[in-house]
Order: sequence, then C-alpha cells, then structure tokens
Amino acid sequence: MGLSLPHLLIVALVVLVLFGRGRISEMMGDFGKGIKSFKQGMTEETDPPVTPPSSSTAPHQIAAPEANSAPTPVNSGETTKTGQG
Repeated sequence: MGLSLPHLLIVALVVLVLFGRGRISEMMGDFGKGIKSFKQGMTEETDPPVTPPSSSTAPHQIAAPEANSAPTPVNSGETTKTGQG
C-alpha cells in the first residue's frame, strides 16, 4: 500500500497550507546553502600546507658508524630494527 498520486497531492496541499509558500521556499534556500557549504568544506584542504624549514636551522644529520666497530651479522630469517625512521 504505497502512496498514490492523489495521496501525495493532498499531503503537498496540507504542507503548503501549514507552512505557506514563502516559508517553504525559505527552507529550500537554506537547504541549498547548507549543501553548497558542505561541498565547499569537503573540497577544502583540511591540513595547512607544509612549509619547508628555513635555511638558518641545521638539518638533522645521521652519525656515521665508527671505524673500529665490527659490523653485526644479520640472519636471513630475522629482521632488525635500527631505531631510525
């Protein structure tokens, strides 16, 4: 039992009488503005652009391994963590 065309017309007429033509057009305009601002918010970038560091600060340097230390053997089945990145 769905709504047929006469039922929909009666519902539309009741809504028009209750709210009036001006109020309905105002609500639809507000609805359209809301959708527009939502789409605009979705397209805007949420994070600010990343600026490169200034040249006055020294970049981080990774220390070279000492010449006297022996390299550690790595087994093929094991993975190692260096603690960097």
